[in-house]
Amino acid sequence: MSARGRLLRAAAGFVVGFATLAVGAASAYWLAHSPLFPLRAIGLCTSVVLAPRAELEAVMARHAGGNFFAAPIDELRLALERVPWVRRAAVRRVWPHRLEVTIEEHVALARWGGEGLLNTYGERFSGTTDAALPLLSGPAGSEAELARRYLRFSQLAKPLGSPIERLALSARHAWQIRLANGIELKLGRDAEAAERRLARFVDAYAPRAAAAAGALIDLRYPNGFAVQVKG
Repeated sequence: MSARGRLLRAAAGFVVGFATLAVGAASAYWLAHSPLFPLRAIGLCTSVVLAPRAELEAVMARHAGGNFFAAPIDELRLALERVPWVRRAAVRRVWPHRLEVTIEEHVALARWGGEGLLNTYGERFSGTTDAALPLLSGPAGSEAELARRYLRFSQLAKPLGSPIERLALSARHAWQIRLANGIELKLGRDAEAAERRLARFVDAYAPRAAAAAGALIDLRYPNGFAVQVKG
């Protein structure tokens, strides 16, 4: 094929491609603005427990109407995720004229300092609850670590017969536990070493733990622990 032929063929391909894009864009514009495809309903497909259903329905009502294809589903999703107790929202189009919403709620694991709640993923969120939850505190960014260690420490401390009421991680990364019966346990630094110290204490002291209610117990010694009775 001559150079002129190749040039004409390339030009023809460009024209066809451009025309295809133009037709596609025009079709998309028509679909997004045509009154033939109205958005008639937004349905909540999840049974919610803690997220206020009235607020969810109000958000959905504000986004109802308009065109099925042009419905701003990302905007709706973000608005739903700002409702208290909503961890994640998902929105999908259901042909021919409906949006369906599913909600994942936060599951509260603990209170975080004086600023809201912590879920089971170690994520902070806003919400109110009357549930008896432990108090976790630590440096900014340590939420997920605190959540993981709380679950692990709770399992190890179970034979003591009193749940963890407070778990704190200091700015120097030292761990301290307070049980519901008032026992305070200083575990020291290094979370893995802290787990070993706690397990050693539980093995040695679980049968007598009730008698130590209110005591301050330092587990940072290599071969034992020190018990200080308050008052």
